[in-house]
Amino acid sequence: MEAAGPIEKGVHITMTETTVNISGMMCGMCEAHICDVIRARFAVRKVTASHSKGQAVILSESGLDEAALRQAIAETGYEEKKGLFGFLKR
Repeated sequence: MEAAGPIEKGVHITMTETTVNISGMMCGMCEAHICDVIRARFAVRKVTASHSKGQAVILSESGLDEAALRQAIAETGYEEKKGLFGFLKR
């Protein structure tokens, strides 16, 4: 993995925040499993998961393929919570 060079002064990077509601996480190991899968399959800057909140928050430089993200989560054995706020993007 190559280290990123320094960011030039005055250059702004726009980040996309995607929040995915996930059911089935019970502990810190579950959180780590979700984060590891997302990091391995997508170009992301940061991923955090919380079993107590039942969600993962993903920061990326561009939007993520929602179908591929749903598939990756499903393959872990966890489920995306269906409903109005299953995916939130900022």
